[in-house]
Amino acid sequence: MIIKSVELETVCGITSKLPENTLPEFAFAGKSNVGKSSLINSLMNRKSFARTSSQPGKTQTINFYNINHQLYYVDLPGYGYAKVTLEVKAKWGKMIENYLHKSSMLKCVFLLVDIRHEPSENDKMMYDWMIHNGFEPVIIATKLDKLKRSQVQKAVKTIRTGLGMGTEGKLIPFSAETKQGREEIWELIVSLCGGRQEE
Repeated sequence: MIIKSVELETVCGITSKLPENTLPEFAFAGKSNVGKSSLINSLMNRKSFARTSSQPGKTQTINFYNINHQLYYVDLPGYGYAKVTLEVKAKWGKMIENYLHKSSMLKCVFLLVDIRHEPSENDKMMYDWMIHNGFEPVIIATKLDKLKRSQVQKAVKTIRTGLGMGTEGKLIPFSAETKQGREEIWELIVSLCGGRQEE
C-alpha cells in the first residue's frame, strides 16, 4: 500500500462524541507497552506520527488517523497499565467498549500481544470480550525481532493456546524494527476495504 497522506483527524476523550465517519475503520487494541504506536507508525510509513512514549499509558484518547482519504486507523487507549487508578482504567475500558459497539464503519479489530510472553489476563479478557461480542480479532504478535527464528513457532503456539483461539483465528507475527508482517497486514486491510486501495 502506498501511503500518500496521513492526518490525525479526530481525538476523542472520555466525554467526547464519536465521529460518524463514512470510510472503513481499522482499530488497534493492546496493552500499554505492546508497541501499538510503533505498529501504527509502521503501517502509516511514518517514523513518529502516532505518539510513542517510554511511559506506557500515554494514549488516553481514541485517535482517528485518516489514511489516503480512504480509510481510518483507530488507535484505542492501551489497557492494563499499573500506574493509573482503577477508576481511570474503568473509563478507558468503557471508551473502548463504546467505540467497538457504536462504530458502523469498523471493518476489523487488531489485538496486539507481545510475542515474547504468554498473553496476560488483560489480553485474555479483551480477546474473550471481543469474541463474545461477535468480533473476530486479528492477533498481531509484536516485537518479533526480539526472538530467534527458531523460537517463533513455539511462541505463536503459546499465544494461540493462551488466548484459547485454536488454529483457525488469524495471527500475524510483526516487527516494527524489520517491518516483517507489515505487507501481510496491509494486504488484509486492502482486502477488507474491497481491494480498491491504491497499490
